Order: sequence, then C-alpha cells, then structure tokens
Amino acid sequence: MLKDSFYQIDAIDQQDTVIVASLQFNSGHSIFAGHFPGQPVVPGAGMLQMVKEILAEALGENYQLKKADNLKFIAPVDPRMAEDTEMKITFKTQDVGIQVSARLSVNGVTCFKMQGLFIAI
Repeated sequence: MLKDSFYQIDAIDQQDTVIVASLQFNSGHSIFAGHFPGQPVVPGAGMLQMVKEILAEALGENYQLKKADNLKFIAPVDPRMAEDTEMKITFKTQDVGIQVSARLSVNGVTCFKMQGLFIAI
C-alpha cells in the first residue's frame, strides 16, 4: 500500500460514477532514491497502484486489477514539482467487476491515462 507513505489524499469527492481525488506526493519516499537519483520520477506501477487504492478508498472495498488497456504515460511526474495533483476516475459496475477510466493530472497537465477492469477481492 502506497497511500500515506508514497502519496497522501488531501480530498476525495465522489459524484455518481466519478471520483476526484486531490493528492500530494512524498518526494522524500525511498522509491525515489532509485527512480531516479537526483531526478525523481513517479513510477508507472505506482500510478496504477494509486488508481486501485483511490478506488478502494472511495467505494469501501478492496480491488485487484484484472485487465489493463490503453495505458498511456504521457509526461513524467517529478514529485518535487507536483503542486496541484488530481486523480480522476470514472467507473461503471459490470457483472465481471468495475470498468475504470482513470487520469492523473499534475499542474493542469495530463500525465497518465488508463482503462481497466478491477474485481473485488
């Protein structure tokens, strides 16, 4: 779990099938010692984990990523420069799980997008 150590949720709002979370990265986290020394970048795997954890936080259930489609890492995220960070998740409940479309924006720039299927565990 990365929440509360790698990143922090400042605010989370859910309106119907849309979740919007305001976030802050911990630029001193040990992940950044190796990714990358002197020039930290938020790892893509961390962004995927954040989607899972924010979904769980908002919906009150734990999830596992079953399938990921259209993963796009558009711009690197330097945690030291990420003043205005937002994760927006749109979801639709299906028989097989929850279909998700997520976007991470930093300082008004979309840095990451993904679509995927999560199942409750």
